[in-house]
Amino acid sequence: MRIYRVAAAAGFICAVLLVVNSSRRAGFLPETALTHAIAPFGALTGLLAITGIYLLIRGTAGSLGLVGYVLNSAGLAGAFAIEFILHFVFPYLDAGTVSGLLTGGTGRAFLVTSVVLVIGVLAFSAAAIRSRAMPALGVTLYAAGMLPGSLRNAVPLPVYLLGLVVAGVGVAWMAARLWSAEEEIAVAHPIGRPAI
Repeated sequence: MRIYRVAAAAGFICAVLLVVNSSRRAGFLPETALTHAIAPFGALTGLLAITGIYLLIRGTAGSLGLVGYVLNSAGLAGAFAIEFILHFVFPYLDAGTVSGLLTGGTGRAFLVTSVVLVIGVLAFSAAAIRSRAMPALGVTLYAAGMLPGSLRNAVPLPVYLLGLVVAGVGVAWMAARLWSAEEEIAVAHPIGRPAI
């Protein structure tokens, strides 16, 4: 399995995790040790998917694509860290300690992460659409969903959760394009394919 297929698989897993996480938070799925443990990995698999997408579009995405990729990746890495803290650190602290952290530097770091992710998603999505290598509607769904999905504490919970589901649909759509890109490369270069 080559890099586009690995990234596509990560994208499909990301989409499933976003829907599962949203369903759990909305109360449609039970809060179990498993659903709790997998929650942070939506952002991590999303980071892997975005990397594959960038590799596919980099030839036509220009500087905007690179800047968008770097910021989007940094935002997703930060989102993974935040989700990890929310699921595996904060539950073991008393409410006063958590409140103190959120009103101090930790809260500011969470805010900066959200802003970086929003800017990265918008720049990366604009470059992906401009490149014409990704399905425009899939990219648009990703961007539209990630805006409220990046702003966890600034939007109502239903808007946040719906945003994650919409982003998941967009990621799955782009992952399907990555999967087919691997096939196109295999057909175009059957012998001595470039190591992508």
